[in-house]
Amino acid sequence: MKKFLYLILGSLVFIFIVLLYSRFIGTTSLKVHEFVIKTNIQESYDGLKIVHFTDLHYKKIITENRVKKLIKEINKTKPDLILFTGDLLDDLYRMTNTDTNFLIKELSKLEAKYGKYAILGDQDYSQKEIVTNIYIQSDIKILNNTYTTIYNNDDKIILTGLGSYLKDDFNIDNIAIPDTSPYLMFLVHEPDMIDKIKERYSSTSLIIAGHSINGSVNIPGIKQVLLPEGATKYYDTYYKIDNTNIYISNGIGVNNLNFRLFNKPSFNLYRLKN
Repeated sequence: MKKFLYLILGSLVFIFIVLLYSRFIGTTSLKVHEFVIKTNIQESYDGLKIVHFTDLHYKKIITENRVKKLIKEINKTKPDLILFTGDLLDDLYRMTNTDTNFLIKELSKLEAKYGKYAILGDQDYSQKEIVTNIYIQSDIKILNNTYTTIYNNDDKIILTGLGSYLKDDFNIDNIAIPDTSPYLMFLVHEPDMIDKIKERYSSTSLIIAGHSINGSVNIPGIKQVLLPEGATKYYDTYYKIDNTNIYISNGIGVNNLNFRLFNKPSFNLYRLKN
């Protein structure tokens, strides 16, 4: 009987320790995941460095100091292009003027040769005007259901962003992207929309997404249970469909649950090679 009680007690202590670790250690620190992407990029863009970060969920567990550290670490990589795939804010936290001014000040410090671009995540829509104002004041261009062209002399990249499917703002059919685009990239928040992008633009070279947080707990079986709607088919770090490279960032903050296990906060650094 005593052995059984000790077993129960030991199991409870273990679970308690795991929960504490997942909440207070697993959600902290910051990793940079680096990837070299062999792709059909034009020669003038060979070596292009792209920082991709996502799902900040500011104020849910992300503090001001952690935002400052994130900005510093991104700038350390000296990126040519900075891309954010949504959920700057969390719909459970109402932003104050102080919060807004802080994010504007810090995001304005991000530096990239070809600019900074973002789309809205599903949780950004509850405070859409605030998020939009933060981006505008931070010189970050919003690409919800539109595209822009990045030029390097005569070479160009078409960068396209899509709105949130979960908020009925995914309008890929209304974007008139030139059919002759030499290099086509997509930003999308919910990765399960990847198939719709491929159906419409099969020649897409690169798709990046967020939202999944890689299930929060990176243990097969448990991870799948914790995946959010919109990230149940595609949620891991990398996929390749035909000639399209697909990357999903694990994100900075947390989604439904305030913990991470074997899945530290991170952003991605891509180096494009022809």
